[in-house]
Amino acid sequence: MPRPIQSDLFATLPGAEPRAAEEALPPYRPDLDKVRARLQRILGELRTAETMPWDRERLSLFRTIFPEMTGWLPEEEGRCLRLEFQTALARLGAA
Repeated sequence: MPRPIQSDLFATLPGAEPRAAEEALPPYRPDLDKVRARLQRILGELRTAETMPWDRERLSLFRTIFPEMTGWLPEEEGRCLRLEFQTALARLGAA
């Protein structure tokens, strides 16, 4: 039988042991202090602005990532930050 032209990309390398399911990497857990600092920087830009400080693309980005980032925090803290974010956007006419 002829040999295939392309080798099996999923074959184990010589000498390497396949990872067992129980050796899987632990789930990602962000540094909550860094998450809070980033959220506060975003809010700080809104608090000090008299007009929308971001272009349409950046506003869209922050509307997406801000609520997602608050999801890492305790529920009440995240809810308060989302409310403050929405209130600041409304003040600037972007809600």
